[in-house]
Amino acid sequence: MKICRITPAYLPYELGGGIIFAENITKELAARNYENIVITIIPNNGDSFAEEKNIKVFGFSPFNIATLHNIRKKNIVGQALWTVLDIYSFYSYQKIREILVKEKPDVVHVHTPIGMTLSVFAAAKSLGLPVVFTLHDYLLLCRRVTLLHASGEICTNKNVNPLCRLYRVFTRGIINNKVDVVTAPSKFILDIFGKNGFFHDARKIVLPHGVEINIKRPDPARDLEGSQKTFNILYVGGLTINKGVQVLLNAFKQINNEKVNLHIVGSGVYENDLKKIALNDRRIFFHGKFPHEKIQEFYAMADVLVVPSIWYETFGRVILEAFNFGVPVICSNIGGMPELIADNYNGVLFEAGDMDSLQKVILKLIAFPEKLKMMKINACETAKKYPFSKSVDALIEIYNKAIETNRSRK
Repeated sequence: MKICRITPAYLPYELGGGIIFAENITKELAARNYENIVITIIPNNGDSFAEEKNIKVFGFSPFNIATLHNIRKKNIVGQALWTVLDIYSFYSYQKIREILVKEKPDVVHVHTPIGMTLSVFAAAKSLGLPVVFTLHDYLLLCRRVTLLHASGEICTNKNVNPLCRLYRVFTRGIINNKVDVVTAPSKFILDIFGKNGFFHDARKIVLPHGVEINIKRPDPARDLEGSQKTFNILYVGGLTINKGVQVLLNAFKQINNEKVNLHIVGSGVYENDLKKIALNDRRIFFHGKFPHEKIQEFYAMADVLVVPSIWYETFGRVILEAFNFGVPVICSNIGGMPELIADNYNGVLFEAGDMDSLQKVILKLIAFPEKLKMMKINACETAKKYPFSKSVDALIEIYNKAIETNRSRK
């Protein structure tokens, strides 16, 4: 079986959890001796090609004023123009179709069409290929991707902008008859798209992103008081307003305890504003962005991970990564994340955007180390339910079924 994966970025460019997941899937399939074709966007003009065992990577620059890698450097007018040009491109259609004609894959797996435009689906279907689509975000519903208004208010069907309604009509018309199987890491995101009229004819599957569980991790039952002098709170992720780090900072600053530290790992456009909120609190550390391997060191020292998002997170890969290290998770009760959290078992849910609610949860865990110790053990047990190998096995089955169904239609 030859698999074509379409993703807006690929090594050495990593632009989010969904893209990292796509890269890991490709590597694992290659290790299992499946042929892999990757079509991706590169930030440089022209085309590129790279090859390693069982993986061919085709890169091209889209017909646009920027790429996903560097669009943030443009001003508001530039970003608006990029958005318009990124909806549909006959140039991308032709580029992708040429590669598909040449390589003749058995199945096409699209991870997100941002940067390549919605023409990717038409390119694959023009050749009669089965298409699997994984929902990593809300791009088909919202050009902001986050389903948040500029004010920070969550977009619902009751307050959606009329222009956005028109955009959804357009995206539905393009995609609804061009996807055979749609997967999503949570039931939540599948339900939102279903309520908005997407994928009526496609097979729908909840497929959580798995994690490698064969790594050496610290004993989750380690004695909090005996092994360390401070209680370490960790945040890992982008520093953008929708991630809610401002909620975490404001909640943390209300905690009057010198033996509690907050470690923030990540970068983003909101970083300077967040540092202003932190002011000169010596307990708060901004570590910047690190490679995934380095981030594991932060999980190993953390007592709890906080995911304070104020948007509909589709899954929350960092939650499983934390569980893998025996780190309980405090997270907003929003989006797909609650599907991973058993309240007071492997973590605690709090009201999204409510810093007082978050502060109370943190103080409670600090005050009851024995309870925290049990949650650490339970976090490890939860991680064992989501092995990465199981996700790959499920995808292979999905591919085979899609190919078989597609052949029976001809």
